Amino acid sequence: MFKETAENWHSLGLYGWFEQAIALILTALTGAVIIIAVIDLVWAVARDLYLKGLEPVDHTVFQSIFGMIMTVLIAMEFNHTILSILHRKRSIVQLRTVILIALLALARKFIIIDLTETAPMTIAALAFAALSLGCVYWLVRQQDSREDAEAESPHAS
Repeated sequence: MFKETAENWHSLGLYGWFEQAIALILTALTGAVIIIAVIDLVWAVARDLYLKGLEPVDHTVFQSIFGMIMTVLIAMEFNHTILSILHRKRSIVQLRTVILIALLALARKFIIIDLTETAPMTIAALAFAALSLGCVYWLVRQQDSREDAEAESPHAS
């Protein structure tokens, strides 16, 4: 990653340098957050398993642990997106990736939500948001597929 960035540094313009520098900083910060979240997850699981005696029927413990796992996965996906900027494969904003991360965040919310204490309208709103994001993701994916197919097809004159 750093070697590729260093090799391409001279061919970048001012904005390219700025984008690469910010991407490097964000990668380092996100990596630090991921490491801390994993350490916290390991501590929580160890604490629940060994100190409290994890109760298999206690759904709140599982919700908490899976919520933490989803948080790490969301952060890793976000970091992967930033790494693609460093490899110069994509521009800074990828709509499909932003939608995917939002869907992951909604999935996390559905995992950790307490259905007994959440208003039905809140659940309906979250479900509508997930459905809407899924539709937008499908539309963007379809558009990208069409653009890729057009780029690969030979142009007849």
